[in-house]
Amino acid sequence: MSVVRVRTDVLSTDVARLVSTRRVWLCDLDGTLVDSSPVHEAAFREALAEIAPELLTSFSYGDHAGAGTREVVTTLGAAPADAERLIRRKQELYRERVEAGMVTLLPGARQLLERLTRTGRTLYLVTSGSRESVRRVLSAGALTGCFRAVLTSDEVACAKPDPRFYLHACRLWSLDPADCLVLEDSAHGVASALGAGLVTLQVHAALPAQGALPVRHLDQLAHLIDVETDDSE
Repeated sequence: MSVVRVRTDVLSTDVARLVSTRRVWLCDLDGTLVDSSPVHEAAFREALAEIAPELLTSFSYGDHAGAGTREVVTTLGAAPADAERLIRRKQELYRERVEAGMVTLLPGARQLLERLTRTGRTLYLVTSGSRESVRRVLSAGALTGCFRAVLTSDEVACAKPDPRFYLHACRLWSLDPADCLVLEDSAHGVASALGAGLVTLQVHAALPAQGALPVRHLDQLAHLIDVETDDSE
């Protein structure tokens, strides 16, 4: 038991130090800031049932969390004649659900973004979502304007977990990795960020990926920033 306590203390100290010193944050969206995974899964299942029902038996959304729609369809091995229809239909169904208010902010997300902005951090969004889907989610959650810039799967020729996704973000925005802190939830996202040499916090993960610093809730990060602000006053 004592070993576990020591390890937890070390991680907490590391997270607190990083939160206080890193001024540039690269944030994922789905599963990190918004509770969209169940909605993505439902949209995938409905699209598959309509267009390629034979793929439903082998579909497990958890295996694909953090990947883009095109990447998921490719991994499932959809027939070429069905692939583009599946992508379009899944995106249509997901966006309909977003407009219906089914994608909501995760607890602590708004507080964290507000505190980061108020304390002078620069925020970027790095997401596997499509540009249009992301636009709708940000609008629905009143998050439009929270980020200096947004990178989606529409602008990158690869997908998470490929490190080139985050490497492209750093090159695009002329970011020094030593200044950056990544906030991710999925193993795919963590692998992409770590592969790009970026220090990564992983939230909402029962079993954190190797190399990531685990944080159970966004509220904890917001609290660290509050403590930092109080100590500076």
